[in-house]
Amino acid sequence: MELRPYQQAAKDSVFHEWHTGNKRTLLVLPTGTGKTIVFAKIAEECVKNGERVLILAHRGELLEQAADKIRKATGLICATEKAEQSCLGSWYRIAVGSVQSLQREKRLNRFDENYFNSIIIDEAHHCISDGYQKVLQHFDNANVLGVTATPDRGDMKNLGEYFQSLAYEYKLPQAIRDGFLCPIKALTIPLKLDLTKVGMQSGDFKVGDLDTALDPYLEQIADEMLQHCSDRKTVVFLPLIKTSQKFKDILNSKGFKATEVNGTSEDRAEVLEDFENDKYNVLCNSMLLTEGWDCPSVDCVIVLRPTKVRSLYSQMVGRGTRLSPGKKELLLLDFLWMTEKHELCRPAHLICTNPEVADKMIENMKDAACPIDIEEAEQQAETDVVAQREEALAKALAEMKNRKRKLVDPLQFEMSIQAEDLSGYVPSFGWEMSPPSDKQLAALEKFGIFPDEVGNAGKAKMLLDRLNKRRDEGLTTPKQIRFLEGRGFQHVGTWRFEDARKLIDRIAANSWRVPHDIAPNKYTPEHKEAMAYAGW
Repeated sequence: MELRPYQQAAKDSVFHEWHTGNKRTLLVLPTGTGKTIVFAKIAEECVKNGERVLILAHRGELLEQAADKIRKATGLICATEKAEQSCLGSWYRIAVGSVQSLQREKRLNRFDENYFNSIIIDEAHHCISDGYQKVLQHFDNANVLGVTATPDRGDMKNLGEYFQSLAYEYKLPQAIRDGFLCPIKALTIPLKLDLTKVGMQSGDFKVGDLDTALDPYLEQIADEMLQHCSDRKTVVFLPLIKTSQKFKDILNSKGFKATEVNGTSEDRAEVLEDFENDKYNVLCNSMLLTEGWDCPSVDCVIVLRPTKVRSLYSQMVGRGTRLSPGKKELLLLDFLWMTEKHELCRPAHLICTNPEVADKMIENMKDAACPIDIEEAEQQAETDVVAQREEALAKALAEMKNRKRKLVDPLQFEMSIQAEDLSGYVPSFGWEMSPPSDKQLAALEKFGIFPDEVGNAGKAKMLLDRLNKRRDEGLTTPKQIRFLEGRGFQHVGTWRFEDARKLIDRIAANSWRVPHDIAPNKYTPEHKEAMAYAGW
């Protein structure tokens, strides 16, 4: 099986991290982009090198899915370490193992600490738990790969306490642009659902409280579904089994062909197959289908189990992002959840890494009368936020003029080159959080950046990488940006080095005054005008 370009890049990046000493590394791939195929190929490569590999997961269904995908992708058979089954003494070099079984001390001690050379953790956001850590500490010499869908900052901060690096990340918008996932449109339904009395437990909303809060709105939600998704294949996520069953009955009373599935359903496989074969058009579940189930023809997802956990929200939405013949897009029906102070996940959080942009996107989408493409909505929100920041930056720069500083403030540089990833950066891994090294500080100062404003090694590395790349591409330097923007020119960070140099020479020849025939706030370099004229 030939890997897609991003899958091959992901595989290569993981081995690069392992070979350069980062024994514990992360791989982030959105739901539906074939993360199991990627780690199957990584496991195959390890086996070719004579290694033993453990695939570690927290649910039996994930183990079975992994073993099946590995067999189909590589032809390799997996041993099993779960319940009465053991991989000890097996000829097979790959084992799929249940963390619940392996964490038992008596079982774990049967394994030599060097028995596995590499460990791959499916759904890695679970690996911070005590059970996983007990297993990982036993096999402390092994290379470890954690695979997960898009985590939020809280996830990354927690994962960063164990993992040493992020080997590769393939983001949802890129997967959609590349044609590997379907576009996502979100529609905000003007129905306010009151969650102000819902308590918190383990960092998320209490499921029992959610159930009580949701119950009075089920009839109205079903009416909204009649209006917006009666012709779609829909999966609905709800807090508890009893609510899931009740909502199924309400939907059927309104003309839907709805069914329900939960962890106690004896006919679960049959129900899922009937849904896939279009016997039903709505499938209600109480959080059973967040992992390990695929039905590509699903083209509407409704999350009636609000959450603060982005990885959980991404998994729910991910049930509908896969491509399928005749499928144009995934529709997300979003409701106006009313909370006192708790931030909960919304469609904006699927693609926005910056909270400021996410908030603006939510605000912009609130009054939209039709489904909005979330990528287009993010671009508009980003433009709006940049405009707000530029206004704030102008005030900050006015204050900076009083400081006799030859170096450029990092904030001005980031805003000028329009680097959202730099301005929204938050360190995740241990080394990123440490102070910048003397070598980094010296390099930043050499480039013309005021290093005292760079608070950690991760930010320093990102800035230096960007500065080196800009130099290679012939773009403006920080000092050119500071000089010209200090005289009213805008977005100098998007100019070429030569255009800025020629303009500065002209200003210098005019006794360091801007020539009268140039209006700084309207000025565009010649090459940018030519590009605009050519439609670039």
